[in-house]
Amino acid sequence: MSASKLTLNLVEGSISFDFTREAGRNLQNAIAQLMEQLKATAAKTVTGSFGKSAPQKPMEYRYTGDVFLEIFCNPNIWPSPFAAKVLITLRDERIRITTEAELTRINEDISQYLEQ
Repeated sequence: MSASKLTLNLVEGSISFDFTREAGRNLQNAIAQLMEQLKATAAKTVTGSFGKSAPQKPMEYRYTGDVFLEIFCNPNIWPSPFAAKVLITLRDERIRITTEAELTRINEDISQYLEQ
């Protein structure tokens, strides 16, 4: 399966790397599930449902190809999908980058990548 460049826009700057379409769809599905968790939590807050809700499972997406990509988000600490940030680790044998990015921006980047 051929890979094309995925560009993830960060708070400051961006990173680009080879990424397959299948991996892009898998990441898009993982982000969609995370967004639904966050929307459900935000809806409970807005409707005034009090009481302690059950902790949500964190999203941990991993991709191994030319590079290793890990995207992590703990939905229990964010009040909505629009406030949420993800931790991104991108590495290979020579370099390792760990940074934070906005969930909504990463979601847009993945959608744009898949539309190409």
